[in-house]
Amino acid sequence: MFDTLAEMFSYTFLVRAVVVGLLVSLCAALLGVSLVLKRYSMIGDGLSHVGFGTLAIATAMNAAPLTVSIPVVVLAAFLLLRISENSKIKGDAAIALISTGSLAVGVLVISLTTGMNTDVCNYLFGSILAMSKEDVTLSIALAIIVLAVFVLSYNKIFAVTFDENFAKASGVKTGAYNMLIALLTALTIVLGMRMMGAMLISSLIIFPALTSMRLCKRFKAVTICSAIVSVICFFIGVVISYIGATPTGASVVIVNIIAFLLFWSVNLLKVRVRK
Repeated sequence: MFDTLAEMFSYTFLVRAVVVGLLVSLCAALLGVSLVLKRYSMIGDGLSHVGFGTLAIATAMNAAPLTVSIPVVVLAAFLLLRISENSKIKGDAAIALISTGSLAVGVLVISLTTGMNTDVCNYLFGSILAMSKEDVTLSIALAIIVLAVFVLSYNKIFAVTFDENFAKASGVKTGAYNMLIALLTALTIVLGMRMMGAMLISSLIIFPALTSMRLCKRFKAVTICSAIVSVICFFIGVVISYIGATPTGASVVIVNIIAFLLFWSVNLLKVRVRK
């Protein structure tokens, strides 16, 4: 096993990809707890579809994918919040509206330009080889910023997550912190989409949070457990992907599913023992 890991990490591109993946997994897990509790867990799926559309347009224009995707996905996140809060189109419907529209635009642009080639499959389902050195540098910098902002704003995010009305009455600018959560989520989605793919990136947000909630009940405990589970599952998924030559994103998701089932089984066992 150690020989396999040593061989795996002898490749520079794999080391870079694992570092970025671990940071993105950590960001997604931390934000995922708030998104799941606020019933906004599918925002990741919606924003990933927006990201796919912008990546398709960037590819057609021969532009830098991340440079184009980041501002567009951030704007889409703000638009989702604005539509949900101030219109008759609520949460899940707003996400479905924007995500399907963006996916349709992406597919249309691709069909009219490059066609359904390998790059498009990488955007849809992820590829550990898809990240350039520039992408890695930008991803690490932005991931560190996301983590730092989350830690510094932890108390306010906690308040907004559990009781927005009370937080507002206490003087917390709930609108601003909802926007902050949306911004951090959008950045995380764009950073992870090249590796996990537009179809699978939302799993990094949803699974670790749901898994940790099987055993942990306090917000801080759930957040810490979610971060640990996410990082471990990503690492195991990458190792499995390397050994079995399987797609990275799909391998990570399968490991997350196994972790969820394991935590769920332990929780059921605890309940039966108490009875």
